[in-house]
Amino acid sequence: MNNLKSTILTVLAAILALLSPHTFAEQKETLGEWDVHYIVVGTPFLTPEVASSYGIVRSKFNALVNISVLDKVTGEAQRVDVSGNAKNLLGNTRQLTFKKVEEGDAIYYLAVLPFRDQETFRFNIDVKKGTTKQTLKFQQKMYVDE
Repeated sequence: MNNLKSTILTVLAAILALLSPHTFAEQKETLGEWDVHYIVVGTPFLTPEVASSYGIVRSKFNALVNISVLDKVTGEAQRVDVSGNAKNLLGNTRQLTFKKVEEGDAIYYLAVLPFRDQETFRFNIDVKKGTTKQTLKFQQKMYVDE
């Protein structure tokens, strides 16, 4: 099972690496003691096997929100609580339900976000560990790939 997870994460990383950096560039914010990496990509870029293994429905109208939190000094992945929402420009808010994925030293927090073509979202992602809380805020316009 660990080999399957390792293979799946490798495939996911390869897929993300092959995507156009202009369209789907991973981004990073330093929040307090953490480097928070984030990326939002359309789920059709996932292979059916990868999507199935994580319970993700592949659809041109679904995006995958991927968050990873690293200690900014040591670079070690952090076990944190991640929650948040995405609000479109009309003010409609969608709660994001993050699933923690651990593989070796890597920890990812994944959530699926349904969207419409050219819909812009303002993301508010809370990252908590103990009494420490930071909020990641970013905006992204989503596109349906045909």
